[in-house]
Amino acid sequence: MDFLFSQLGLPLLVVLLLLISFIAAAIKIVQEYERGVIFRLGRLMGAKGPGLFFIIPIIDRMVKVDLRVVTLDVPSQEVITKDNVTVKVNAVVFFRVIDPSDAIVQVEDFRRATWNISQTTLRNVVGQSELDDLLANREEINHKLQQIIDEATEPWGVKVSIVEVKDVELPQAMQRAMAKQAEAEREKRAKIVHAEGEFSAAEKLVQAAELMTEHPVSIQLRYLQTLTEISVEKNSTIIFPVPMDIMEGLSGLVGNPGKTLPVKA
Repeated sequence: MDFLFSQLGLPLLVVLLLLISFIAAAIKIVQEYERGVIFRLGRLMGAKGPGLFFIIPIIDRMVKVDLRVVTLDVPSQEVITKDNVTVKVNAVVFFRVIDPSDAIVQVEDFRRATWNISQTTLRNVVGQSELDDLLANREEINHKLQQIIDEATEPWGVKVSIVEVKDVELPQAMQRAMAKQAEAEREKRAKIVHAEGEFSAAEKLVQAAELMTEHPVSIQLRYLQTLTEISVEKNSTIIFPVPMDIMEGLSGLVGNPGKTLPVKA
C-alpha cells in the first residue's frame, strides 16, 4: 500500500502544482485606473477591467494600459521664429488614453509617439509665429498646439487635453534691446502724461483769467487770499504790494471810500 501511494503521490503532486499554476495564470486583476487588453492567439478580443476576470493561459495574453493623465515634458527646442529671432522654448503636455485597444494596436509605443509628435509640433508652431505673438498671445499658441497634437494622436486612442509653453528663452542681445524699448516706451508715456497735465493746467488758467476779466472783484479777493496765506509765515518778513484799486474797492465795501487802510504783511 505504501509502495502504491509513493508511486501515485508524485504524479498527483505534479498535477496539483500544474493545476494551481494554471488557475493562477488564469486569474487577472486590474486596478480602477487600468484596463487589460486581451489577445487570443494573436487576435484582439478587447479590453477588460477593472477588477477580477479570467483568461485562458497560454492561449490568451493580456497587456495592461494605464488610463490616468500623463504629464509629458517636452525638452527645450531651439527655433527660429517668423521674424528671424532665435529662441529656445519648452512645453508640457497632459494626455491620457481613452481607447486602450487602439493605444496598443495602432502604435508601438504611444508615450514615445506622443512625445515625438509634441516636439515636432512645438517647433513648427513656434517657427510660424512672431516673437511678439509668442510672448503676448501665449494662450493662442497653447490652444493651437493642443489642437494639432490631439488630431495627430486621436487614431492612437490618446486624448491630449492641455499643452502649455512653459518658458521662452531669448538671446542676451534681444533681452537688452527689449529692455531699452520698454524703457523708451515708459518715458514716452510719462512725457505724454506730463504734456496733458500742462495742457489742462493752461486751459484752467485761461478760464480763470476770463472769469477775473468779467468780475474784477475776484482779483481783489485773490489778493486777500494770498495775504492770508503768506501771513502764516512767522519767521520771515514779506513785502507784498497792494494796488490802489484794491484799496478803493475795500473802502467801498466798508462804506467809507475816502479812507485808506494800511496793509501789513
